[in-house]
Amino acid sequence: MSLLKDRLRADLTAAIKSRDEVRSSTLRMILTAITNAEVAGKEHRELSDDDIVGVLSTEAKKRREAAVAFEEGGRTEMSAKERAEGVVIADYLPEQLDEAEVSALVAAAIDKTGAAGEGMKAMGKVMGVVTPQVKGRADGGAVAAEVRRQLG
Repeated sequence: MSLLKDRLRADLTAAIKSRDEVRSSTLRMILTAITNAEVAGKEHRELSDDDIVGVLSTEAKKRREAAVAFEEGGRTEMSAKERAEGVVIADYLPEQLDEAEVSALVAAAIDKTGAAGEGMKAMGKVMGVVTPQVKGRADGGAVAAEVRRQLG
């Protein structure tokens, strides 16, 4: 069993005992998403820590998007709830890269692939090199925007 999943379960137990509603409901939601990912497909499989980080990243992105949507709709209390859940999820994700680090990784990938003069045609090549390096540590949309900026 993965260490991250064990940690999530232990933290859920602690959150329930301390009556931390936001943390316990968020951890339940995360563990359900992990279980759903494990049983998706033709046969049950145990997720690795990397797979679980992928699930966590997806859930964090859902929370960010929902918070923005609620904010735009004037539902500030729901937006605050989504942001609080996002904070709990962030505790289990690797440290996030800042813009300068993403920019440096993209520049290195452009040099590595020789895509400097090719323009936007080389976006797939560059993203193929950068994506595994930033998985779980940066938002894919922000990385793609940086690749577009540097190529265009």
